This record gives sequence, structure tokens and C-alpha cells, in this order.
Amino acid sequence: MDMDNLGVLALLALAPILVVGILLAGLRWPAKYAMPVGYVVAVIVALWVWKMDFNGVLAASIEGLVIASTMLYIVFGALLLLATLTVGGAMNTIRAGFNNISADRRVQAIIIGWLFGSFIEGASGFGTPAAVIAPLLLALGFPAMAAVMVGLIIQSTPVSFGAVGTPILIGVNQGLGGDPAVAERINVLGLTMPEFVSSIGFQVALMHGIIGLLIPLIMVCMLTGFFGPERRFSDGLKIWPFAIYASLAFTVPSVLTARFLGPEFPSLFGGLVGLALVMFTSSRGFLMPKDVFDFGPRPSWNERWSGKLDPENAVDSTITVGKLSAWSPYLLMGVLLVLTRVIPEVKTFLTGLQIPVADILGTGITTSIQPFYLPGFMMILASCLAFVLHKMSGAQIARAFKVSAAQLWGTAVALLFAVPLVRILIQSGPELNDSGLASIPVTLAEGAAAISGGVWPLIAPWIGALGAFVAGSNTISNLTFSQFQFSTGAQIGVDPEAIVAAQAVGGAGGNPISIHNIVAASATVGLLGREGDLLRKTILVTSYYCLAGGVIAYLFVYGIGLNPGTIMLVLLLLALIAIGAWMIKRDNAAKQAAVR
Repeated sequence: MDMDNLGVLALLALAPILVVGILLAGLRWPAKYAMPVGYVVAVIVALWVWKMDFNGVLAASIEGLVIASTMLYIVFGALLLLATLTVGGAMNTIRAGFNNISADRRVQAIIIGWLFGSFIEGASGFGTPAAVIAPLLLALGFPAMAAVMVGLIIQSTPVSFGAVGTPILIGVNQGLGGDPAVAERINVLGLTMPEFVSSIGFQVALMHGIIGLLIPLIMVCMLTGFFGPERRFSDGLKIWPFAIYASLAFTVPSVLTARFLGPEFPSLFGGLVGLALVMFTSSRGFLMPKDVFDFGPRPSWNERWSGKLDPENAVDSTITVGKLSAWSPYLLMGVLLVLTRVIPEVKTFLTGLQIPVADILGTGITTSIQPFYLPGFMMILASCLAFVLHKMSGAQIARAFKVSAAQLWGTAVALLFAVPLVRILIQSGPELNDSGLASIPVTLAEGAAAISGGVWPLIAPWIGALGAFVAGSNTISNLTFSQFQFSTGAQIGVDPEAIVAAQAVGGAGGNPISIHNIVAASATVGLLGREGDLLRKTILVTSYYCLAGGVIAYLFVYGIGLNPGTIMLVLLLLALIAIGAWMIKRDNAAKQAAVR
């Protein structure tokens, strides 16, 4: 294929994604309206350009609806558990447990945001951490905008393993599923598909472990620099030993879990182990700062920091339950998930209870639903335990279902069009088209490879971040771009798994700038209308994540040497040092000016 034809085809392949991006980011359409339009564009491109058989388009759409239903099942379980713990009073007890550790806002942000938020991400995902963390921090006395910013920043490192590994187990797995090139690669490596996906998950965890080392420190620097009474970024730098320690307390267990247990548990266990460890050591004064940072008197706050929600009403404090009782549903969920994943007999039994959807419309497209093995079932069981344990009334149970169902509806419409859109792109290969063209993602990959060549690993995370920004989901980003990234890696002659891992890392790093996440988190503290203010702050985190992710991916592929990745690494380290020095110099100058 000549370059002119390849360029035109690559642009047409990009059209559905580009349309969704323009509608969401440019025109600020809600995803529930943008995704159906993107789906229609995908159908048009598949039928008229790729000459895909109509039955193939319909079968791919049905496959997408089946996959979307499994995702909604997980989302519903996560939302029901969260609503149950909130309505039943357990969340009040969980919040109270954080109150007496330290009055320092930096420490509170790290323990509640980074550690507890990572645990919530591992258990629930789908934007729930910011929705839980923001009102908790608001109730503790944080400005509304600061509370949302913290909740958004931590939706980076743990996100790839959110909702018990959904972005990897469904996003990457289904994104790569059905591609003959992937099957051939798995054959060469002598692995099964689950083992192949787990190996990618381990690379993702390693990349996050390196990049995420600085996230708690960046978070507290932004907290003190943007919201402190003196606006000093160096106030955040002062607690760097505690910030790095808290980071390692999460990332080390997370990487080990990815290596030995698979992609379901890294964020769940990393957050739980880190939270327990840091809360224990902090209660004994380990690495606690000598000075206490606070935001200053409320009248001195910028008026744009505050929302319409009264901090006293951010979390209902009229109902409380015992500490062990409050945590028991999460503990049960964790135990059930571990047992069903690590005991072979239990796993075989539950995965065997499946609803097959085979040879859809005679196209050979096949998928299935495993209702009792999916994490949604464990979350529903944990919610049922909470109903009994917390002695919830029929009205409270009904309220929990009503709240979670209402929240699910906003996600459902977008997913029911987004996933079929992705499956049409993936299933558009020669098996189901009359044009002889490679599938749409592969064609897009050929175009990207032709332009970028061997430096693609530096670019790969930005594509993942774009997908998360557009769709509001790391899972959908991975569904959309995993095959594209795999094919690009194969085109440039490197291990494609590392490029897919970079995609997943970038998709996680893009979550802090997702309009969907910003709006959802802002709504929990009454801060709607300030999305632009938050975006200008969180884009700093996404930029760091994608730059660092590109460098790490390049070094994973090519190693350290006289190459663009090593040069970028040196430049990135020098930039971080220069930014730290600038912060200190700027703040010292401000102190001297104040003395004069």
C-alpha cells in the first residue's frame, strides 16, 4: 500500500474516535450523546470504506452489547456497595477513623486520598474514588476545589487495576481478543490468553510503580502551592520523606501482587496494605512533619475554592456503626475475590457457570458471560452482608438500590454505544470485510508506525491518555486502543506487550483530566461550573504521567543507552530538579519580601 492511500485510510480509521473527541472535548457534549454519534460514524466507515458485511457489523455490535453488559454488572456491584455503606452509616465510621491520625492537611490528603482512595479504586473503580474522597476531605475542612483536586490526582497510579482489574481483564483482554496476530504472538511465547494478559498487567504495575513514586509528593506540593495560606509549593516538599514512604507502601505491594496473584488485586491489596501500614506507623509519629499545615481561616479563601455544599452536610453523620462492622463488607469482598481467583477448583466451577454467546449471526464471533465469577457478584454479596450486619431497614435498602441504579443509568447509555463502536473497529478485518484491508485499528497502527518509526514508545501513553480523556474510562481507552498499540509495536519490530502496557499506563494517567471524572467528583461537593479551574491543575499530573510513561516504555523496549529514551529520562529528571529548585527559590523570595 502506498503512503498516500495509507494516509487517507488512517484518517478514515481515526474518524470515529476523532468525532467522539471533538463532541466531548470541543463541544462538551455528554458521553451519552457523543458515543451514539461515534457509533454511527464507525458503522458508516466499516460499511462503505472497509466493505464490511452488514451481518458482521450487527454481530460485532451484539458482541459489544454483551461485553458492555458485563461491565455494567461490575459497575452496578461497585455502586451498590458504595451506596449501601453510605446509606447504612458505615462510611461515617470509616471517615471517623481517619480524623485523629494527624491535623496536618498534607498527611490527611496522602492517607485518605492516596491510600484509602487507591483501595476504593481497586475495589470499585469507574470514578468512585474521587466521589468518595472529595466529600470526605470536604467534611474534614478542605476547600471544595482542593478536595476534588486530590480525588482526581490519585485516579492515576491505581486506575489500571481499578474495579478488581477491569481495565486489564476486560479493557486489554477484550481489546486484544479475536486478533489473529495476538493469537500468533501468544503461541510464540507459549502462553495462554489469561497468562499473556497477566504478563502485560505485571509490566503495567512495574511502570506505575516507577512513575507513581512521585504522585503523593506532587499532590501535596500542588495542595500547598495552590491552596496554602502562603501559596508555597515548598510546604509540600517539606514532607517528602513521608510522601515517598506512603508511595512505596502502596506501590511495592501492588507490584508484588501483580506478579504473584494477577491483575485483579494490585490496587485493592496495595491500597489496603499501604493504608494499614501507614496508619499504624503514623499513629506512632513515624515520619510525621514537625510543623502542621492548614489552609488558613475560611474567610481568607478564594471564593472559587468553595462549592455550594455545606461541609457539615457533605457526609451524613447521623448514623454510625462499629469499626469492624463498617469494614466487614470490603473485607468479605476481598476474601471472596481472592478465594475465587487462587483456588483452582472454585475458579473452574464458577467460570464454568457461563452464558455462552457463540457464532453470532454465523460470523464466528463468540463471547460469553460468567455471572458468578465476575467481581460484580462478589460486590453484590458484600452489599447483602452489609444489609444484615448494619441492620438496614427496607427503606434504606431501597434507597441504596435507587441511588446506585440512578448512577448506573448515566454510565449505561455511553457504554452501550462505546463498546459496540470498539468491537466494530476490532472486527473489521479481512475475515468480515470484502475490501481485503486490515482491520481499522491495524490500519491506524500502520499509519502511526510509518510516521513515528522506532520512537513510538515515547508516544504510546499519550494515546492512552487521549482515550481516557475522551471516554472518561481507562477500560474504554484500553478497549479502543489495545489492538492499535499491539499492532504498532509489531509494525516497528519491538515487543508489542510493552507498548500495550504503555497504553494502559497512559490511560490511567489520563483519568485526572477526564471531563466525566471532573464533573462527577465536582458534583459531590457542589462545585459544578469550575471544571476549567480543575483541568488546568490536573493536566500537570497527566503531562508528567505521559512523559514519564513514554520514557519508561522506551527503556523497557530498548534499554538504557545513547538513545532518545535515555536522553528524555535525563531531561525529565533535570526538569523535576529545576522545578523543585524554582519552588524553593520562589517561596524564599516571597518570605523575604514579606519580612521587608
